[in-house]
Amino acid sequence: MIERFDPFQVSEHATFSAHKTRYHADLLPLPRTQEALIHLADRVDAFQALIGRRILIENPTNYLPFACELDEPEFLVEVARRSGCGLLMDINNIWVSANNVGVDPYAYVRAIPGELVGEIHVAGHSQDPGLGAKFLIDSHDAPVSEGVWHLLAVALHAWGARPVLVERDGNIPPFDDLLAEFHHATRILTASQEAAHDAA
Repeated sequence: MIERFDPFQVSEHATFSAHKTRYHADLLPLPRTQEALIHLADRVDAFQALIGRRILIENPTNYLPFACELDEPEFLVEVARRSGCGLLMDINNIWVSANNVGVDPYAYVRAIPGELVGEIHVAGHSQDPGLGAKFLIDSHDAPVSEGVWHLLAVALHAWGARPVLVERDGNIPPFDDLLAEFHHATRILTASQEAAHDAA
């Protein structure tokens, strides 16, 4: 498929969905250990060698805190440096994870070197029916929240202009609503480019 369509970017989630003979119907965060880091970097390297090009790996959504040896930015950056891949940063995943496990989303963004970021995604999320705002779900079925828009602006200021994709997978609204989100993302991106130009 890559050879046929020659996409501008190729990406994959930095997650797992199978263990031994059991398959899971979701993209689960890897344990952030040195062993998992080496495993993922080796797999990314093998994939890139197979397709003959660099890929981007996407940060996961976290729903529960768990013991780890590295925080998520450290883990992703080290995988990228070992394998030569880039990063696809999903701003909504950062926001949802921060809410659910108590991470500072702005510190997370500041910990990612801009030169590794090849693409940015934003999306909407929903509240858990029982827990409300205490627990967010990366549902991609709602408008992008103000918090995610603000974090996007901060990320673009930190990393520089990057391609931004607005994702919507469910509860598809009228096209004009989607177009409004596109224009909102464009305004934030343009403002970051103008600020960078003025600073230079």
